[in-house]
Amino acid sequence: MSLRSVEQTTSELRKLLARLREQDPALEAAAVRAAGLAHEHAAVLLALVEHPAADPGILVGGVVPVDRAVTAAELRCFLADAAGPGIREVTQAETTRGYPVVVTERILPGGAQLQAVVLDRAGARAAVFTLHSPSGRGWPDLAAVTGRFVTGVDFSACVL
Repeated sequence: MSLRSVEQTTSELRKLLARLREQDPALEAAAVRAAGLAHEHAAVLLALVEHPAADPGILVGGVVPVDRAVTAAELRCFLADAAGPGIREVTQAETTRGYPVVVTERILPGGAQLQAVVLDRAGARAAVFTLHSPSGRGWPDLAAVTGRFVTGVDFSACVL
């Protein structure tokens, strides 16, 4: 989706969601909120994630500067210690390109959320992806689609 303006992003989301409205009425409200947040936080990615066995989810992504070379282990420990309500799991892995990634999964009454933070080995930036499913139906399948996307992050092709 385009991120040129909040209005344009919202309009594109509404058109895309028109065919899905019967599936999950909460999805449109979540999409409108996501459009606003994506612009507020200068996101570079806003997408609808679909899987045949799941209700759709909204994926927001961006690249953020990192003040110091934080390790994945430090980030995982911090997130695990700061775990709020609904945190199911905080894990650490490596992408197919060798970048460390920390994944946090949260299950709440209002759906499910996955956040993946991919750290640039150079230590200057991180790619942050947040997937939100308002219904949570088919969550493992939806999260797997996002995981395949996140594992392909390549900082050598990204300029901050």
